Amino acid sequence: MRKRWARTRKSLVTLVASRRPWVQKTLVTAVAAGVAWEVGDLVVTNGGLVAAIAAALSVRISLHKSVREGFGQIFGTAIGAGAALLSTTLLGFGFFTIVGTIVLCAIISRAIHLGEVASFNVPITALIVIGPGLSESNAVRRMSCTLIGVGIAIVFSYFAHPKSPAGRTVDQIGRVGKRSVELLDQMSLGVARGYTQQEAGDWLAKARLLVEEIPGVRSQAQEARSYAKWFPTAEVDEAEDLYSRGVAAEHTVVQIRSIARTLFDSSLDNAGMSESTSKQISKALASASAAIKDRMKSLTGDDSAREKEDIAEELRAAGTIFVDEVIDQVDETDPDQLARTISLKANIDIIADSLDLSSPAIRHVASPTSADGILALSPAAQGRRFRSKIKNLMPTSLKKYF
Repeated sequence: MRKRWARTRKSLVTLVASRRPWVQKTLVTAVAAGVAWEVGDLVVTNGGLVAAIAAALSVRISLHKSVREGFGQIFGTAIGAGAALLSTTLLGFGFFTIVGTIVLCAIISRAIHLGEVASFNVPITALIVIGPGLSESNAVRRMSCTLIGVGIAIVFSYFAHPKSPAGRTVDQIGRVGKRSVELLDQMSLGVARGYTQQEAGDWLAKARLLVEEIPGVRSQAQEARSYAKWFPTAEVDEAEDLYSRGVAAEHTVVQIRSIARTLFDSSLDNAGMSESTSKQISKALASASAAIKDRMKSLTGDDSAREKEDIAEELRAAGTIFVDEVIDQVDETDPDQLARTISLKANIDIIADSLDLSSPAIRHVASPTSADGILALSPAAQGRRFRSKIKNLMPTSLKKYF
């Protein structure tokens, strides 16, 4: 019995430890909602429920994200309460009030370009306001309760995750790098022994799944960079370097997918791949895998990590040797197969440029911003656009006043 209990306890401890970020965020969210309930009831009569809901919706994995989410809650509350007041004034209470409120919330959210998360909260807030009966005083009380909940959520979000935005960026880049190394190793071994179309299809599927990790890496790197600009304890230089490495990881993964596609296309060719060509491709892929693995060591502060320039130069040299050996076998290689094989050299060179961050495409080309911002357009930009539309509708004699 004791042994069974010991095994069960060990399993539970392992389960919790392996999911520490999720457990910590869940506990922090629960405590934040509880505190918001108590404070909401103390400040506003029967205001605990709305405050607790606002807190639970606003807690995020970082202080920075929670502040952004909090502003979304405030926008959503104001819009939702206003839409609810307007709907009940025009339609009274009933089926059409609910329909009108939801439609109005959607239109207003779309018009002012609220982000996806904030737009989702607008109708929720409106329905909460309508729920127990609506009056101007009720709307003001619920607005106050939402502000209380958002404020408490922002405070508690500082403790919602065991790592900073920079730490989470390191984890995500490291995870993508590890999966890239594993996939390149699989392709290298498969090409060396002779691979089938089924194996090539599996590699391509894994490469596509790897590419799907990129939006998360990009979003996290952007958060780390923006967080470092306004939070005093964050290192701006570290955040900028991580952002560049996140972009480099994206470029690397795209090249790995291209390599997997090339190998898949080669498996469809009836001419096949000569043994010498297979050996050369295998060596080139192994070199790329080793280079990425070496570069990942610097993420964790490994003392054995080498300079990024040395790693990249070795990979470029391996690529040059690879293409020279392929050209030496040009008389024995099918032309289409030769073209596909030589294209791998360009993929390897781009990976090398990504490893030492030397490509202008990494540092001089802006990445798309995250899609989860609160306002897609600033209020000033929206005002200028709205004024321009009004001006176009006015008679020529009045346009000068706009």
